[in-house]
Amino acid sequence: MFKRAVSRRLAALLAASQLLLVAQVPVAQAAMIGTAEVLQAQQQQVDRQQLLSMLEDRGVQDKLASLGVERDQVEQRIQSLTNAELAQFNQQLSEAPAGGIIGIIVLFLVIFIITDLLCATDIFSFVKCINR
Repeated sequence: MFKRAVSRRLAALLAASQLLLVAQVPVAQAAMIGTAEVLQAQQQQVDRQQLLSMLEDRGVQDKLASLGVERDQVEQRIQSLTNAELAQFNQQLSEAPAGGIIGIIVLFLVIFIITDLLCATDIFSFVKCINR
């Protein structure tokens, strides 16, 4: 009788632990990913790589050096661009003439200065935040 009571309690305990283990397993949900979303994600990656490869150009490096901007700061900013900013920047880049890359870099630096003024970034030490 004692064995039977222990066996029932053990069986109940094992059944309860089994139910708890099953209840903790998250339910997986699968969904189709559209071609447009995949292409958009790939395009954004290509756009970022295109901007980063522009930093290899000697003229761009000279212009950044003359403006007192370090390449690492520009790379970090490119990586932190939102998808909308990245698309807008690359559209302006594609519309610019071949020699307009320096102009685009200057535009990028103006964006840096504006974000410094708004206290969103702290890239340039000579730009003071207007919200302080």
